[in-house]
Amino acid sequence: MKNIVILISGRGSNMQAIVRACADEHWSARVVAVIANCHDAFGLAFAQAQGIPTLVVESRGKTRELFESELAVVIDAFSPNLVVLAGFMRVLTSDFTLHYAGRLMNIHPSLLPAFPGLHTHASAIEAGCKLSGATVHFVTSVLDHGPIVLQAAVPIKVDDTPETLSDRILAVEHVIYPRAVRWFVEDRLYVDDLYVSLAPDINGMNEPQWFFGANA
Repeated sequence: MKNIVILISGRGSNMQAIVRACADEHWSARVVAVIANCHDAFGLAFAQAQGIPTLVVESRGKTRELFESELAVVIDAFSPNLVVLAGFMRVLTSDFTLHYAGRLMNIHPSLLPAFPGLHTHASAIEAGCKLSGATVHFVTSVLDHGPIVLQAAVPIKVDDTPETLSDRILAVEHVIYPRAVRWFVEDRLYVDDLYVSLAPDINGMNEPQWFFGANA
């Protein structure tokens, strides 16, 4: 049984998708804690309703180093096999990412390495891209550039706004993030430098590590 700790800053919609998939698909894992960096993170109420322990490690008014040292103590108390960033709006230091190397996962709303950082949807539209999407990756000290686990592409429509594109990509995120976490739980992910390979499932079937998203 693997322990998963999820970090959020807001509504935690990807956290909710992971919690539901873990229960519905009967993973050999449990979400042992949901931790927020602010008291007004809406996702805390959902986690509490599911009986998941919730904690807040306030980031405001602290140095990055102090906040992360406090956060790591709280996370490590749950002995996590995997730490999942689900809308956790903090840029992490190399010391923190090194401490959780190989067991820290994130989702980013673009087809990395394109458009790291913020304002991804507006940037993709302004650049005239025909496709955008979402990327699940392991976190390293380089922002939004860790080994890629899974990607989904979403076509950009001629009348798209950042908001409409965001809505369609978020729906895809709710599919691929639980899938990637499940692969980790099943010990099917192998990382060689920046390349992540996926072992076949117990039935010998392999799954693609990219696809075109639904509702595109």
